[in-house]
Amino acid sequence: MTRPLPSIRRSFALLLAGTCCAATLQSLHAQTPGASPSSAAKPGAAPAESASLPSNAAPVVPAPGSSPAAAASPEDAAKAVDVSSTTLTGAPVPKSQNVTINLINRLVQRGVLSKEDAADLIKQAEADAEDAKAQAEATQAATDQAAAAAQAAASAQAAVAQSNSNPLAPEFAPSGDDVRVTYIPEVVKAQLRDEIKGEVMAAARDEKWTAPGPIPDWVSHIRLFGDVRVRYEGDFFPGGNDNTGSFPNFNAINTGSPYDVSGTSFAPELNVDQDRTRFRIRARFGLEADLGNGFSAGLRIGTGETNSPVSGNQSLGAAYNGQGGDFSKYAIWLDRGYLKYELASDTDHSLGLSLGRFDNPFVTSSTIMWADDIGFDGLALTGRYQVAKGVTPFGAFGAFPIFNTDFNFSSNQPAKFKSDDKYLFAGQVGTDWKINKDLNFKIAGGYFYFYNVAGKLSDPFTPLTTSDQGNTDDLRPSFAQKGNSYMALRDIVPNASNNYGASLQYQYYGLATPFHVLALTSRLDYTHFEPLTISLMGDYIKNLAFNGSDIAAKAVNNRGDSSSGLGSYVGGDTGWFVGVRVGKPSFEKFGDWSTGINYRYVESDATIDGFVDSDFGGGGTNVKGFSLFGSMALSPNVAFTVRWMSSNEVSGPPLKEDVLQVDLSGKF
Repeated sequence: MTRPLPSIRRSFALLLAGTCCAATLQSLHAQTPGASPSSAAKPGAAPAESASLPSNAAPVVPAPGSSPAAAASPEDAAKAVDVSSTTLTGAPVPKSQNVTINLINRLVQRGVLSKEDAADLIKQAEADAEDAKAQAEATQAATDQAAAAAQAAASAQAAVAQSNSNPLAPEFAPSGDDVRVTYIPEVVKAQLRDEIKGEVMAAARDEKWTAPGPIPDWVSHIRLFGDVRVRYEGDFFPGGNDNTGSFPNFNAINTGSPYDVSGTSFAPELNVDQDRTRFRIRARFGLEADLGNGFSAGLRIGTGETNSPVSGNQSLGAAYNGQGGDFSKYAIWLDRGYLKYELASDTDHSLGLSLGRFDNPFVTSSTIMWADDIGFDGLALTGRYQVAKGVTPFGAFGAFPIFNTDFNFSSNQPAKFKSDDKYLFAGQVGTDWKINKDLNFKIAGGYFYFYNVAGKLSDPFTPLTTSDQGNTDDLRPSFAQKGNSYMALRDIVPNASNNYGASLQYQYYGLATPFHVLALTSRLDYTHFEPLTISLMGDYIKNLAFNGSDIAAKAVNNRGDSSSGLGSYVGGDTGWFVGVRVGKPSFEKFGDWSTGINYRYVESDATIDGFVDSDFGGGGTNVKGFSLFGSMALSPNVAFTVRWMSSNEVSGPPLKEDVLQVDLSGKF
């Protein structure tokens, strides 16, 4: 324990001096004939006979902080001097309500003190009283501040305890060895107050409780987020797949040099018979910023082997396109970048306009039309409005550029070709319906008009090199997976320069059909067993622009038995999906889980294969089969997932593929 403050020590000394003086007065009074202890204290009593005092007697000085009756004012000090003078001449002594003044008067009267000593004593007593008062005020102010800080901390602790519904922590519970203190001296209290105040103020200074604007205001308007997924993937091909050249890789052809159909070498081909295992990573980092007055902005970057619209996976060690392999660095792509304006944004009433590159604005229950990772370029208007309790219609509408013609097309001739820009115009309406406390139903229908995506035969020309271009070359898809029906884009004129069609037949390929897709989606959630939810899901899509007889005249793939030539066309226009999922809709703690199974059937030209799931059946359309999965949370933000997918070709040459994925994913 630290030593008491100087003012406290001074007060104690003054109190001791006063006690000695009181004892001396009592002794003097006892020596006065006929005097009683009470007689000197009676108002109006005659002054006692003069008596000598011990030489070491000290005058009574009021202790600092004593009551007004014990403290001398300047007026009283003057009165004490004047009265003493009068008293020595024999005049009666005026009485005062201040005990100290009366005592000094008596001492002066009896000759113990002179007028000058009396005035000096009172002056010293006043100075001590002022010091004590100032110290008391400072101590009280510190006590008040410490008490306020302690009360705020106690309130915060009580709020946290109440929100967590936790009992008092064991370390704060009383034990059998605790001793209860029923009285604490004032000096100790003051010292404890000073120590507590010092600790609280130090914590406030270190943690910047009251520092003005320690963090820039704009930081509070930005939300950072991201995720990382590490995956083992095994792709397995059962025996019996057609590996004779029936599955050309149209994406490799259309994104590279044109293929010479008159040559003796195979076109780029898909792998249909050799198992592969890969370790893959997907990492994404983004932010959302509130710009005020309903405006916001978003940005996200992510990994990817290529600029594929349907996958952010990067195979570890994959070495091509100038990246990867031998621990080289991998590419980062701009995955999202948009501005958004919202008139309202609550659960039941919202209206917003997004421009740039953003998440899929349309509701879906599966990946048979849109992959999970796909982003949309363009503008989208989305909204929802509750019309009755439990009934909330919603909608989404937008225009999205799919492809914009090269500004210098064709680059190797002075007269340029006209542009063949491609767009998606789409709209979807639906409703959320809370049937009762246990059943929630969602249904929506949409129409997706893909403008100018179908291939067209070019004007007749004779390409002599791989760099020569036809006027419809830009109608070939800039990205594709597999499944769609394709047609040749170039009308190559045979002449002597190409050996009358026997050589130099450089060809590109475009989609053999337009795509105007009707899409229906639904989902039923049963929440009776909360926190577990049982969900039934279904999707249906149909390409309303599909014309089988027209496609059959020009399609170069999706043919049946080719023993008698090209073979009959076997493509189709319909796809559907059904599935069930059981478990927690979102993971919140260790041990949360979900599992599910689904089945899909997607014909070749039900939708554009470049935008659908990239995992099932190796990606694309013309697939059927089932998937099952199980997932468990290892923490609120980390999950472990195992997925098995088994697929088969809907029509055409046989192609089976099984895929095993084991994921460890984390988000923040």
